Amino acid sequence: MHARDILIDGFGRIQEEVHAALDGLGTDLLNRRPAPDANSVTWLVWHLTRIQDDHVADAFGLGQVWLDEGWEKRFGLGLPPHDHGYGHTSEQVAKVTVASADLLTGYYDAVHEQTLRALRGLAAADLERVVDERWDPPVTLGVRLVSVLSDDLQHVGQASYLRGLLQSADA
Repeated sequence: MHARDILIDGFGRIQEEVHAALDGLGTDLLNRRPAPDANSVTWLVWHLTRIQDDHVADAFGLGQVWLDEGWEKRFGLGLPPHDHGYGHTSEQVAKVTVASADLLTGYYDAVHEQTLRALRGLAAADLERVVDERWDPPVTLGVRLVSVLSDDLQHVGQASYLRGLLQSADA
């Protein structure tokens, strides 16, 4: 198995988990914050998708799906166009709401497709290419992709946990 295939499998698992976390969830539970400064399921999935979109686009020299395919306008969050949620205040988190899970899954699936297109063209040597020199040591493509996988898995796990917590509280 090639590293490219492992990465494709990993991102495929994230897509499955995103769909599972959102499937059948109504607007109230999607957007509900369990405490005043906590994140909602919507924010968690939006954020993980924005990070994947931002980081993969940057690493491969692509445009962000958020901007290029009009998702920023469809969401209409009133946040800066390149915002991806890192360091959000409680007030900024509160702006990230949706009318249905379909908007979140649609955006995630579009980002996932761009990620897969980028990954399918990878050769093993590409993973050694430096994509970010702001760190010491500089970040390679391989390290960046594993970082995105890790971040996505953490946030989708949080979204799934929060979904269960909110559903239990309503039962």
